[in-house]
Amino acid sequence: MQEQVKQLKSKLRQQLSTIYKDVPLEQSFDDITQDLINIMRLSSEVSVVPPYSNQWSEQDVILITYGDSIIKTDEAPLKTLKHFLDRTIENTINSVHILPFFPYSSDDGFAVIDYSSVNESLGTWQDIESISQDYHLMSDLVINHCSSRSAWFDNFVKGEGQGSDYFFTALTDDNLSDVVRPRTSPLLKEVETGKGKKFVWCTFSHDQVDFDFRNPEVLKAFTSIIRQYLDMGVKIFRLDAIAFLWKIVGTKSINLPQTHEVVRLLRTLIESAEPKAIIITETNIPNTQNLTYFGNANEAHGIYNFSLPPLLLNTLLTGNCLYLKRWLMSMPPSQDGTMYFNFIASHDGIGLRPAEGLLSEDELDNLVHTVENFGGKISWRTSNTGEQKAYEMNISLYDALQGTVKGKDEWNFERFICAHAIMFALEGIPGLYIHSLLGTQNDYKKLANTHHNRSINRRRWHEDDLNAALTDNNLHHAKVLSTLKTLLKIRIKQPAFHPNATQFTLHLGLQLFGFWRQSQDRKQSIFCVTNVSDQEMSLPLSELNLIITESWFELISKQEITELTQELSLKPYQTVWISNVRE
Repeated sequence: MQEQVKQLKSKLRQQLSTIYKDVPLEQSFDDITQDLINIMRLSSEVSVVPPYSNQWSEQDVILITYGDSIIKTDEAPLKTLKHFLDRTIENTINSVHILPFFPYSSDDGFAVIDYSSVNESLGTWQDIESISQDYHLMSDLVINHCSSRSAWFDNFVKGEGQGSDYFFTALTDDNLSDVVRPRTSPLLKEVETGKGKKFVWCTFSHDQVDFDFRNPEVLKAFTSIIRQYLDMGVKIFRLDAIAFLWKIVGTKSINLPQTHEVVRLLRTLIESAEPKAIIITETNIPNTQNLTYFGNANEAHGIYNFSLPPLLLNTLLTGNCLYLKRWLMSMPPSQDGTMYFNFIASHDGIGLRPAEGLLSEDELDNLVHTVENFGGKISWRTSNTGEQKAYEMNISLYDALQGTVKGKDEWNFERFICAHAIMFALEGIPGLYIHSLLGTQNDYKKLANTHHNRSINRRRWHEDDLNAALTDNNLHHAKVLSTLKTLLKIRIKQPAFHPNATQFTLHLGLQLFGFWRQSQDRKQSIFCVTNVSDQEMSLPLSELNLIITESWFELISKQEITELTQELSLKPYQTVWISNVRE
């Protein structure tokens, strides 16, 4: 074990020397290394994870939810959430991402006041631990910034105490013209402090003040936070807004080499403490930049597949899979030890930056216009040239799919299920937003109350109202829930749907989107084909090259395929999963 500790020290020291090579430090790299090891309690016991090992399988599905997405009178929302999980998902979903559950001042949790406690309005650490005992728990590490109302920032204003040197400042005459950020508000916030006037860097809002990771004490503080979260049962760490972590005046201050090395160092610490724990980076940026966060299977275990939501939405609104197919063909297979985190809806909007270079300007404009026609809102950013550009589309996914570019139609439900059938089958781990699981629609009341576009897709269901909606046969909610659960029950039994199973794109025209998955032991093949149009389409099975000596089954309809030369008639938005292994 001492040899393993020695190797860990050597690795951490090398990573620290890479991160801080251009930063004058008061402590030596050896001292900082020892502090990190002590904080993580790794002085005598270190876990060793073999390289390129997968900590996931086809059985992994992650539900994305706020701690109070469902509330009940006189009950802590985290307890209500646990009851919902136990009662409703019925062994179809084994993991849950609870969005920031800490005390906060704005941005629905992403302006954290105190990282070490649970928001009293949600519950307690006991409630968090209770969920972690039955589900793989995913938690946000809001690492780029914290609330301007935090004790750390209070100390910064006072000019003394922990936090007084935790925040990044710049000067008003610094060259900041190249800085890339997703907001239109001024980058710098003027603050009177005990050490004079300072201008604090705020990537997102003036209530979200950015940390200065040039100070190793900030890294140590977050290492302590990580250790606490591991102790409380967190197994999956979502590194929020990680791309903006390291700043250098005069640069774009996004995706800098030091940021990547910090991710590698955090992975080293986390894996050494808990071999089953994994890191997923949240980088809402163009696709090629996003892919760099895999490193050489030594950085993020998983990356958000941010290009999937806008490309899939574009496909279903136009009835044309050209751009989705091109993108899928260009995506590198995730090597063992890494995986894609697939999602098509979340607490945020549908980002458009990840579609840059993948959809033409005309396609993007058409997409934005259609979403606006369906009641959605558009959030904007300022480009380097000062131009206002659409940053994300804010709308519930159910409402986003209520029609096509031609207008609303009768295929809302089918189109919505179709989107999930595609996502569930793709290479990677699926993440399912709770409001998609429930078929929640746009929340205009909450939008009017908050005046924040993202609120449109962040409804807070009262349990009584939700139960009424799920038992009303005139509403779509129960049908959505049962249909998605049926698809998931099928998915989690298929080795060919392992996140790292082989995937090849099929060429079936523009209205039929298809891909082939093969299990890692090569025993199971599944041909996944979807009609992405509002017209009935014919699928010639001869186009799939089904092996004639094997039996083939359609998993969703449970039908055996007896004639390999036949043509299957696919209804609008119908998906088939054709497998050589019956579930």
